[in-house]
Amino acid sequence: MKKSLSQLEAGETYGFKAPIENMIRVLVVDDEEPFRRLLDRELKRKGFYVETVPDGETALTFLKNNAYDVVLLDVVMPGLDGISFMKKISKDSAMPSIVVLTGRATVETAVDAMKHGAYDYLSKPYKLDELVIIIHRAFEYRQLKIKNRLLEQELARKESMPEFVGRSGPFVELMALIKKIGPTDSSVFVQGESGTGKEMVANAIWHYSKRDQGPFTALNCATLSENLMESELFGHEKGAFTSAYQTKYGIVEVADKGTLFLDEIGDMPLNLQSKLLRFLDSGEFRRVGGNKNLKVDVRVIAATNKDLAEAVESGSFRQDLFYRLNVISIVMPPLRERRDDITLLAEFFVRRYSRKMSKNISGITTAAAVALNAYNWPGNVRELENVIERAVILCDSENLGVEDLSISGPLRSKRERSHLSLEALERDHILKVLKETGGNQSKASQILGIDRKTLYLKLKKYGIEQT
Repeated sequence: MKKSLSQLEAGETYGFKAPIENMIRVLVVDDEEPFRRLLDRELKRKGFYVETVPDGETALTFLKNNAYDVVLLDVVMPGLDGISFMKKISKDSAMPSIVVLTGRATVETAVDAMKHGAYDYLSKPYKLDELVIIIHRAFEYRQLKIKNRLLEQELARKESMPEFVGRSGPFVELMALIKKIGPTDSSVFVQGESGTGKEMVANAIWHYSKRDQGPFTALNCATLSENLMESELFGHEKGAFTSAYQTKYGIVEVADKGTLFLDEIGDMPLNLQSKLLRFLDSGEFRRVGGNKNLKVDVRVIAATNKDLAEAVESGSFRQDLFYRLNVISIVMPPLRERRDDITLLAEFFVRRYSRKMSKNISGITTAAAVALNAYNWPGNVRELENVIERAVILCDSENLGVEDLSISGPLRSKRERSHLSLEALERDHILKVLKETGGNQSKASQILGIDRKTLYLKLKKYGIEQT
């Protein structure tokens, strides 16, 4: 039996139905029923998949349960108007492109619509061919925006190989371990105080891995509630909860064939820990609100500044998950155990922020180096970076001086000094004397009972750069 002309125009061609998934999906939102019928008929004739609704509230329901590429939206409607509708969906990263159609157009309305995310604006009456062109452009714009967002994220990761700076023993050992475990596929557990650079290490492991062409995605478990964390991790289906207007892919799906970094894993709720354990064991998971098992291939790196062994003892962290994560363990040394790296790191940050702020600061003074080395750095490398950033802002000379620094914390305690080697004790004493003399090496050498040349050699040995 031959197909009728209307059937062919509605998306069927020579007896073969055009696959809906290959059609641009359009939702028409307008309170005028004749206008909806007209658009429904004409756009189907042009090969679009079309659904129509009479108001904004109904449109929200449709968006919750269906995926659309383009919304043709009237502005003036009873109940939820067009602008209010756009405000409600503006935070949805998967929102469709919006083309505003209205018979009561004003410049103010157009500006308001564009400000709240409309791709384009057409006044009634309009030409059908012009509308079709705009729909195609709106669709292409949305696809391009999604691709660009993903590409930017990937390029930012792939082009930003972490710049590790250091020469201390703990630093050299850390780099050797990263290069050794990078090419494996085993789970890695990174422990260390806040500010030691755990995410930077995870990023470096990814760069040295066989998965470096795949994505690197990160989730901080300390920043989200249990429900939001599960949705971020595993995604959710449309309608899984009130604001779930679209299916959301979780970061485990985004990380497929790549690496997933779970920061502050010690803050993950117990209920979610069990789901993570199942995922680690099988690679399978379900989106929130879904009943279908999905599977991905992901390497997991977890990190925490908490004592997970203690958390296991107290019952706040699952023992089986701890063992599953702790296949390869990395303990990040705090900055106070990397004394030979402090001056190097400080100079690195000086160069970075000098360039960023268009300043001509070439280094740091001896007195500044003394002060930095004498400080205990409870906030580790992150604190050092913050201190240097502020100092660069304040500095008005070619070299960053002690007067530019804002550190007022403890030097090494007596208890710490009692466990140091003779070399470390000598280094601490020299730093103390230099600080007392304001960096004057002649006075310092007299107090220390050594000549200038010997002091110079010792400063070089202990990594205190001279200016």
